[in-house]
Amino acid sequence: MKTSLSLLADFVLPRRCVVCGRTLLPCERHLCMLCLEDMPRTRFAGVRRNPMAEKFNSGISCEEYEPYACAAALFHYSADSPYSNLTKALKYGGNLSEGRYLALMLAGELKASPLFSDVDAVVPVPLHWLRRWKRGYNQAEVIARVLARGTGVRCESGLLKRCRRTASQTSLDAAGRQDNVRGAFVADRKVIDAMLVSGVRHLLLVDDVFTTGATLLECYRAVRTLAGPGLRISAATLGFAG
Repeated sequence: MKTSLSLLADFVLPRRCVVCGRTLLPCERHLCMLCLEDMPRTRFAGVRRNPMAEKFNSGISCEEYEPYACAAALFHYSADSPYSNLTKALKYGGNLSEGRYLALMLAGELKASPLFSDVDAVVPVPLHWLRRWKRGYNQAEVIARVLARGTGVRCESGLLKRCRRTASQTSLDAAGRQDNVRGAFVADRKVIDAMLVSGVRHLLLVDDVFTTGATLLECYRAVRTLAGPGLRISAATLGFAG
């Protein structure tokens, strides 16, 4: 019955591949088989020193306690590529189902990696309350909740807050992005203390796309300011614009 209803729904309102726009087959979800097979996967989850991790660590000073932070993304992101539709559909198109589908793929990679298998908590990059109210959701939190469920850990959405509204990072260069988000995030000391007492030793920061790393680095600093060297902090995103 479910299959018949799905076929009828596809006939009335055909589902289309987020990447190429082709009509999807009943067995396909969000991406056609060809686009899924050709997705430019990074495979960073299994490699400690990868381009994303190198860029992330280059922004961490030696006084910030981290010997080497791990970082991973599901696919290589380019604004000129049709695969950029994967994150745009979630962030601007309200396609939460597609975002969860991709996040589940990333969760599988993280869970299988010894670099991320000991993550204790997942923390999404927060949106300013006004932007979240207008959009209706936080795309980073959509991803983070799936990663938490997929890896069997908790999602700490209340750990970080965006204390001021920032401009969109899209049109800014690297220096502009850093200036735009500098001091934009604060961490809740009570939440961090409770996490540490409960045994959290490895925290995963989550966003939709890693470009220069400015946003994730500011979130890192907000947490690191209150947490000592006993807490490891890693990062994960759907896309990596390297």
